Amino acid sequence: MKNKLFGLLIFIVIESSTAQDTIRLKLQDALDATIKNNKEILLATLDQESAVAKFNQTNTVFLPQVNLSYTAVVTNNPLNAFGFKLQQQSVSPSDFNPHLLNNPSTTQNYMTKVEWNQPLINLDLVYQRRAAEQQIDVYYYKTKRTKEYLMFEVQKAYAQLQLSDQATTVLEEGLRTVNSIFQSSKNYFEKGYLQKSDLLLVQVQVASIESKLAEAKSNVHNASDYINLLMGIKSGPIYSVEPLEKVIQVENPETQVPEDRADFKALRSALKAQETMINSGKMLYLPKLNAFANYMFNDKTAFGFGSNSYLVGAQFSWNLFNGTALHYRTTELKIAHAKIEQQLSYQKEQSQLELNKTFRQLQDIQFALQQHETSVNQAAEALRILQNRFQQGLVSTDDLLQSQTTLSEQKLHQTEAIFKYQTTRAYLQFLTSTSENKR
Repeated sequence: MKNKLFGLLIFIVIESSTAQDTIRLKLQDALDATIKNNKEILLATLDQESAVAKFNQTNTVFLPQVNLSYTAVVTNNPLNAFGFKLQQQSVSPSDFNPHLLNNPSTTQNYMTKVEWNQPLINLDLVYQRRAAEQQIDVYYYKTKRTKEYLMFEVQKAYAQLQLSDQATTVLEEGLRTVNSIFQSSKNYFEKGYLQKSDLLLVQVQVASIESKLAEAKSNVHNASDYINLLMGIKSGPIYSVEPLEKVIQVENPETQVPEDRADFKALRSALKAQETMINSGKMLYLPKLNAFANYMFNDKTAFGFGSNSYLVGAQFSWNLFNGTALHYRTTELKIAHAKIEQQLSYQKEQSQLELNKTFRQLQDIQFALQQHETSVNQAAEALRILQNRFQQGLVSTDDLLQSQTTLSEQKLHQTEAIFKYQTTRAYLQFLTSTSENKR
């Protein structure tokens, strides 16, 4: 309960923030807000609720239908006029006069009717009801897979924000270093120890880093906007985040796509629903049995109830032949079933291919991370040595700037490698996620 209240508080703070605010955002808070407010999850949930509503409509397979109607009719049709008198129970001997039978006067009839229909045996509708229930499972697993995908998207967007944030930090460090070099170079130039071209070269380097720093800050804004979209809130707040975590090696990662992944289960549920619909089509060849009844009041004056009658019965019907419609409907359902089977098989193959590719990428990134760590340490040591020698006038400004550029580039490469590792690991988890059966 405390976690829910804390998550709600975070969301309220985010909603009330302006575009200039910088908010500390944790990954778990972003995940919680996305689950609660993301529009794609909301749409998937509405599809699931729609499937439940469609299933509830099939209650008509068992429940009766009751209708109430009131009908007012005026006619001089001989057949109808005499029939209305019969329904009103008002026929007299004079009504059998041939002249009156052939030329009746205007006759009115007001009928109140209550109708009741009770389904008894409709096997095709029973199977359709089962198929509708199985469709609920389809949308349940689709919703679950949508949530899993968005959790991956949040992790990727959060890592992108971490990358942009740390790139900003690296560039700010580089800018401070270059500004320090610029001040030293300016002093040497004023004393006549340095040429103007060398001083201008340092200024160019300062301008270049400032340009990259502005781009990195824009990337922070862009990543924050995307996280806002995922969390279902208006764009505006800018986030500061935890630094990229140190790489933790994945032990014994899955190398096979699990059979019980949510999207696979959705397709298997769709297969079951299609099989049930095929059986429903077969049941159309069997007879049906339904009961019905009605109770009527008839009168020659409006809102009168002078005569009453009832009708009760049962109908046994058997559609022996309706052309070839039933045959080709069953054929169509079988083709749709085969299509879903092929889709499931192809999706498994495609997912396994993607998993193999992702696993190899993860191994490549792990090796690259080791190389980048060594390169950063070596570049930092080289810059320290050159800075000492520059103070002694033993190296040129160009060499010092090149060393500083190399260190910044290596730090950025290392940060990008960590980002790739984190997102690749998250994608690996997405590809191998499993789902429990719907209860």
